[in-house]
Amino acid sequence: MNLKIRTPKWFIPLLENARYKGAFGGRGSGKSHAFAEYIIERCIMHRTDVVCIREIQKSLKYSAKKLIELKIEALGVGSYFIVQESQILCRNGGRIIFIGMQNHTADSIKSLEGYDISWVEEAQSISQRSLDLLRPTMRANDAELLFTWNPYLSTDPIDKLLRGEFLPKNSIVVNVNYQDNPWFPSVLKDEMEYDKRRDPDKYAHVWLGEYVKNSEARVFKNWRIEEFDRPTGVTYRFGADWGYSVDPTVLIRCSVFANTLYIDYESYAVGCEIVNLPALFDRIPKSHVWPLRVDSARPETIDYMRKHGYPKIEAARKGSGSVEEGIQFLQSFDIVVNPRCKHVIDELTLYGYKTDKHTGEILPILEDKNNHCIDALRYATESLRKSSGFTISQSVLESA
Repeated sequence: MNLKIRTPKWFIPLLENARYKGAFGGRGSGKSHAFAEYIIERCIMHRTDVVCIREIQKSLKYSAKKLIELKIEALGVGSYFIVQESQILCRNGGRIIFIGMQNHTADSIKSLEGYDISWVEEAQSISQRSLDLLRPTMRANDAELLFTWNPYLSTDPIDKLLRGEFLPKNSIVVNVNYQDNPWFPSVLKDEMEYDKRRDPDKYAHVWLGEYVKNSEARVFKNWRIEEFDRPTGVTYRFGADWGYSVDPTVLIRCSVFANTLYIDYESYAVGCEIVNLPALFDRIPKSHVWPLRVDSARPETIDYMRKHGYPKIEAARKGSGSVEEGIQFLQSFDIVVNPRCKHVIDELTLYGYKTDKHTGEILPILEDKNNHCIDALRYATESLRKSSGFTISQSVLESA
């Protein structure tokens, strides 16, 4: 078969033989797309067994399976594969499976001993325990361990392994960002330009793949990324923050159960015109039938939305200390974020307190950036906060 795959220049070194192959960098670089195509090519050329790995995987909805299926279709090679519910079979005898490392022990992981390729996606989340289980397990001749990740902290296990002072023998690791992607999508370009212009720290971390700066100043440390599905009958809470000019407009869906705040959907657009707002909000299931609290600063926008399919929209209350009180209320929960909510994850990672420019000390003053999703969450949970009687102390208000 004459298979043609467009290969970006940054990926060419990774075509060489090596046991460890890694690509790290920011969003929009095309890392996952290139590795998915590489796996498909290998499976067609030779009988190859592949395991695609995440640290936590409760369902296949958030695995690499969908991406690989899309690539199989785009490359026109469907006749070489049999796509099943839990795996993809290759007609030459190989297979592609998908697992979460937290589900495995030293004994159960032995089933991978004969596999030819392991691909760890979102490798910034992989634990040291999982790396210690995986590395000696991949023992087939010429087995390859592939890793793709957006860096978080220099102390993360994957960074210590593949970006530390001593690389494992037979390793190829490349740094790749959106500038290296010749097919960088325009919708991401708008978001990148917004962050580049308005928030240099976010731009550096999200788009250039730099480590998070001054992590001690983070506001939220009570959260985690995890796959979940909300049960039937759950009470949904919606909140929205309006964009101004080229700012992002955000809609968030969340729910609360047993002191845990679950965030399962976001809709986010930079520079969204008012006529496009209903379509933006329609992306989230049930958004037009539940109460929706929004930023009160745009009464004309609220009125427009009421007339265009959102009759239950209402303005959030604002006042002295409302931001600080709302943030402290969010801090009182354990927060679980569905992995599809990438902008919520960005803001929970980066939202911080100001620091003294001269001393570096962390101040009790919230930064007014990386907070569009955070504001939407405050509005979404406002009625719950009011009904609970939650308040913050006067000393906190005075320091804000």
